[in-house]
Amino acid sequence: MRDLFFLAFLGVFFLMGLRRPFLLVAVYAYIDIVSPQRLSYFLLNSIPISAIAFAAMVGTWLVIDDKKDCRFSSRQALLLILLVWCGYTTATADFPAEALTKWNWVWKAIIAGIFLPLTLRTRLRIEAMTVFMILCASTIIINGGMKTALSGGGYGVLNLMVDNNSGLYEGSIISCVAISLIPLILWLSKHGTIFAPDDWRVKAFCYCLCLACLLMPIGTEARTGLVCIVILAGLMLVRSPRRFVYGPLMLVAALVSIPFLPASFTQRMQTIENHQGDESASTRVAVWMWTLDYVKTHPGGGGFDNYLQNSFTYFAQSEVGDGDTKRIERRLVTDKGRAYHSAYFEMLGEQGYFGFLLWALIHGICFIRTEMIRRLYRKRAGPDEAWVAPFALALQQGHIIYMIGSLFVGIAYQPFIFMMLALQIGLDTYLTRRRKAAARLDLNAAMSRPRGVLA
Repeated sequence: MRDLFFLAFLGVFFLMGLRRPFLLVAVYAYIDIVSPQRLSYFLLNSIPISAIAFAAMVGTWLVIDDKKDCRFSSRQALLLILLVWCGYTTATADFPAEALTKWNWVWKAIIAGIFLPLTLRTRLRIEAMTVFMILCASTIIINGGMKTALSGGGYGVLNLMVDNNSGLYEGSIISCVAISLIPLILWLSKHGTIFAPDDWRVKAFCYCLCLACLLMPIGTEARTGLVCIVILAGLMLVRSPRRFVYGPLMLVAALVSIPFLPASFTQRMQTIENHQGDESASTRVAVWMWTLDYVKTHPGGGGFDNYLQNSFTYFAQSEVGDGDTKRIERRLVTDKGRAYHSAYFEMLGEQGYFGFLLWALIHGICFIRTEMIRRLYRKRAGPDEAWVAPFALALQQGHIIYMIGSLFVGIAYQPFIFMMLALQIGLDTYLTRRRKAAARLDLNAAMSRPRGVLA
């Protein structure tokens, strides 16, 4: 029955997209974020729905959609170069078969990041893409938040609808994504036009969704999520005119909530301070050191999944005993084939110095351009411009949170971040086009006035 529902839902969506091509962009976002084929028992698993959605999205845009306002930016060109470089490192990978498996979904994520800004040519489309990203992610977040509130969750215990914990269904990844979405959710509660922001039901849903997002790190017991929450609080306080009031209140709220948190959560969070006391954290540090040594001799990277060849030995220490008999115990641990657990080291190890610099440049330019937009529009209060600066700030904050969270999770190629980059590029090109159009109108008006007549 579930399979039939998903087929009917996607079928209706695809048919609607033939009349409104942008809806196929929403279908693609839904499939890449929610992965309904993984929720299906049989039917969707046997159909390459992601490839079909991608082909339909691009095909209808080429044939039906209006392309007069489309612009290709320098960041899209950099993404295209990154795509070509990833293809080269895949062809020369240390593990060709494994690299090809990862390449099969990475190339679509990067291509989507290049293509999506071409479709985001109006405010409505930009907002619609934002709404779909939030609602699709909320499918997982609301489920996890409710289970956390009712059962408390646990590391590797919280079931997010599927048994396979890859993609956004992995605890650390969904915790990072959930916290990075909070600024955008709050923006929609104030400036959205698809759902009336003055409707109490819209505000109630947005605030409850923010609570569910905050519960995800607790339910998954992901240390990455706790770091993201701290970063979010800091970013919001920096922009708040009452930071000296809200800061102490947030600190008091955090202290008051500690007794209500699961004991397993607080014990796991304590390992942030002493990474050597946790084998998972110690392994990550060892992998990062191995990566730095690897790129010294392989500056071009080793292709996707080249971490499979790593091998290292390190000392892990833990506290054993009770009361006055506690002592520090050190043990020698040998491990191999461990994943990077960091987007930065993932990109460095797999794509080398050139790929890493390209990737960092793309994110850096997006951050700078979004900040320039925020500063340019921050004092504009007109009905068509008041939304811009808060939206740019929400995108910027979400981007920062994601990038800091990715220090501890291998999510360099996640489709979600390419969608967020597409939003930033789309917003920039849309506003640039509007400014140029306004400048042309002003110039034409000035040229058409008789000489000696002042405006």
